[in-house]
Amino acid sequence: MSARFVYITASSEEEAARIGKRLVEDRLVACANIIGSIRSFYWWEGKIQEDQEAVVIVKTREELMERLMDAVRSLHSYECPCVVSLPIVEGNPDFLRWIYDETGGSEQDA
Repeated sequence: MSARFVYITASSEEEAARIGKRLVEDRLVACANIIGSIRSFYWWEGKIQEDQEAVVIVKTREELMERLMDAVRSLHSYECPCVVSLPIVEGNPDFLRWIYDETGGSEQDA
């Protein structure tokens, strides 16, 4: 299986919801979870920044990552959005199959 969790930061809960909903609508992900408010510290343009952000965590297939990243870049307000993928090593087989089913995967993929 090549199921993935993808972690995406956004400038606001509204932007996170817009991105998450669009990824679900386009069947690039099976599910999007929004974590409304996080405090972030990071280096940008040579200095430490501090911002309130939101997080989108999505579930998808490895095969969709390139299209998913392209979609996020086109929808996102950031010049360099955080989009990172983590493999799902183990999990409920029914849930993992659901990810495949909802993103157009074939039975042999699951």
